[in-house]
This record gives sequence, C-alpha cells and structure tokens, in this order.
Amino acid sequence: MSRFMQAIRPGLRWLSLACLYLAGTGLVLMTLIIGWQVFGRYVLNDTPSWSEPLSLQLMSWFILLGAAVGVRESVHLGLDIVRYNMSLRVQRLMDLVSLGLICIFGGAMSYYGTQLAAGTWTARIPVLGWPGGIDFIPLIAGGALISIFALERLIDTFIAPVAAMSDDAANAEVL
Repeated sequence: MSRFMQAIRPGLRWLSLACLYLAGTGLVLMTLIIGWQVFGRYVLNDTPSWSEPLSLQLMSWFILLGAAVGVRESVHLGLDIVRYNMSLRVQRLMDLVSLGLICIFGGAMSYYGTQLAAGTWTARIPVLGWPGGIDFIPLIAGGALISIFALERLIDTFIAPVAAMSDDAANAEVL
C-alpha cells in the first residue's frame, strides 16, 4: 500500500495544485465581474444581468475546490486541543474516524449533487441560458475531490506507525 501511495502522490499533488489555481482564478474572475456590475450600475446606469448568476457559479467552484485542497492539506477546522491531550493511539483513532467521515460526506455530496443535477438539467438558468443542473456540477466535483483527498490522508494515517504520528512527523508528512 505504501508503494501505491508513493506512486499516486505526485498526481494527487498536481490535482491539488490545479484545484488551488482554479479556485484562485475563479476568485479573481468573480471580483472582476462584480466590479463590472458595480461600474455598470452606478456609472453606466445599465446593470449587466449576467453578472450575478455567473459570479455565483464561480463562487461555488472556488469554495468547493478550496475546501477540497483544505482537506488534503489538513487546514480544515478541528478541535485540536482535545486531540493533542490524548495518547498517540487515541489521536490516530480520532484521525481515522474523522477522515472516514469526511470521505463519506464527500461521497454523499457527489451522489446527491448528481441526483440534483439530473433532476434540474431540463430547467434553464434564465439569464445565462445554461441548463439548471450546471449549478450542481461544483458540488459533484468538490465532493469527489474531498473524498479523494480525505481517502489519501486516511490511508496515510492507517499505514503510518503510531510512533511516527508526532507533531514533527505529521507536519513533514504533509509537505
């Protein structure tokens, strides 16, 4: 299992970096679109109707891609004070349970997002003319990426020896 993880880690690192850059690009584009909307409303007295739904679509993408990267880099919220006051074995068990739940949650996001997209695909987003199911594509992709990155960390935690789970080893393992 360790060799398998070493083999796929560069691909997962590249995927995480791509998600991070796409999220950053989406944030910049959304900022420009909202800036154009404000300029159009107050200077040109002609608000572009496409700006709000498009910026919401971009926001969905950068939030969910950023969340997936946060799972991979272990920067999501947690109760560290409780975790660090436990023995290394209990810390490992807490990590395994937490990461397992994150995998399930990401899978549920993808599964139910797919059902929502399929159920709303025939509707149209009025201003953009896109199928309504497009709104749920970020949920599907973000959920899948969250599951993949949490599964990577779950496997790493599972195969790591308990003694290697100290703060220094865990921080070096993430890098």
